[in-house]
Amino acid sequence: MSPSKTPAQILNIGGTEVRISSPDKVVFPGPGLTKLDLVHYYLAVADGALRGAGGRPMVLKRFPKGIDAEPFFQKRVPENHPAFIDTTTLHYASGTSAEEAVIRDAAGLAWVVNLGCLDLNPHPVRAEDLEHPDELRVDLDPMPGVDWAQIVDVAYVVREVLDDVGLVGWPKTSGSRGLHILVRIAPQWSYRDVRLAAETLAREVENRAPGLATARWWKEERGESVFVDFNQNAKDRTVASAYSIRPLPDARVSTPLTWDEVRTIRPEQFTVRTVLERFADVGDPHAGIDHAAGTLDGLLALAAELGPAEKAPRTGDGSGRRQSLMPLIEVARTRSKPEALAALDEWKSRHGDLIPALHTADVLVDGMRGSSSLWYRVRVNLQHVPEAERPPQEQLIADYDPWAGKQWPGRPG
Repeated sequence: MSPSKTPAQILNIGGTEVRISSPDKVVFPGPGLTKLDLVHYYLAVADGALRGAGGRPMVLKRFPKGIDAEPFFQKRVPENHPAFIDTTTLHYASGTSAEEAVIRDAAGLAWVVNLGCLDLNPHPVRAEDLEHPDELRVDLDPMPGVDWAQIVDVAYVVREVLDDVGLVGWPKTSGSRGLHILVRIAPQWSYRDVRLAAETLAREVENRAPGLATARWWKEERGESVFVDFNQNAKDRTVASAYSIRPLPDARVSTPLTWDEVRTIRPEQFTVRTVLERFADVGDPHAGIDHAAGTLDGLLALAAELGPAEKAPRTGDGSGRRQSLMPLIEVARTRSKPEALAALDEWKSRHGDLIPALHTADVLVDGMRGSSSLWYRVRVNLQHVPEAERPPQEQLIADYDPWAGKQWPGRPG
C-alpha cells in the first residue's frame, strides 16, 4: 500500500473501537479506493463476509507493499492483537503449530484490513473443533485457454453430482478466473475423509464430462480443461472466502451467486463498488448455507465403488518422488511473477522455433506456496514438439530457493 502521512482514524464498530492507520492510503489506484474505503466495504457486507470467515482460524495474507507486490502469509496472530480478536492453535502436518486469529464480528474485519489484508483466508473448520471440517470446498480452476462458458458447464456437472449424493452446493466467483462451490457438511469426518470425498467428487465430474473437466492433480496432464481442485481440502489449505477483495487492479470481489445467475454473469462484473450496491439491493445469496449441512456418506460410498485413484509412477533413484509422464523441462524458479514472466520470455527468445508447436496449456507458470510467501516456477511441456526437436533440460535461467535458511521439524538435511 502506498506511503501516506494521514493521521489514524478511530472507528466505533458495534461498541468496539478499532484504529485504522493511514486511512487515506490509496490501495487500488484504478478505482481510487483507499484503505478506509476497504474497511467501510467490509463493514457493509459484514453479515455475508462473517458467514464465510467468522469463527474460523484464519491465515493473514498481508499486502504491505500494495497489490503489485507479493503478499506474505502470516499464520501466527500478532502478539499485540486486541482483546476482541479470538485465537486458536492449529497443528500442521509439517509438525509446526501456530496460534491463528479468529474473527467473530465486524470489528474483527476492520482489524484485519488495517493489517493490510485484502482477502480473507479461513480454514474449513470452526475454532471449536479443529479436526473436523464443516465445509467441503470445490475449486474450479481453469487451465490457460479455457473460457468462462466451459467453467460454467463444469459447475453444473458438479451440481448434478452433489444432487445425486444428497449435498447442496453454493456457488461463488473466485474473484479471479475460476468458480468456487461451497458445500456445508456436518463436522463428523476427518480431513482425510473430506479430502477423499472431494477427490471422489472430482473424479466423478471428470467421468461425466471428459475433456471439459479433469481430476488430474499434476498440471501438465490436464490439457485445456477445468481442474476440479480437490486438494484445497487438505489440512493446511485455505481459500479466499465469500466477499473477499482480490488483489486485481479493478478491486474484484469473490461474490456469492444463485445457481440461476451462474450462466448469465461474468466475474469482472463484481467489484468493491458493484458488490456494495448488490448487497444493499439483494442481500447475501448464501444466507441459508449454514442450514444446509449434509453428509459425506454418499461420496464416501462412491469412493469405495470407484476404487483408489490412479497414482503416477515413482522415480527409480530411491527418492520416492513422482515421475512425470510428460516431457517437462523447467525454465526458472523466481521470487516474483514479473521475474518468472521475464525468464519465460528469455527462454522463448532462445527457442523461437518451438513456439508454434506449443499449446496454450503447455506453458506452466505456477505460484507455489513457500514458508510465508509465494514463489514462482516456470515449466514447459514439450508434448506437442516432435521428440527429435525437443531441447534437453538446461541450466535454470533463474534459480531462486524459497527455503534457503529455513528450518522446520523433519526437514531433510
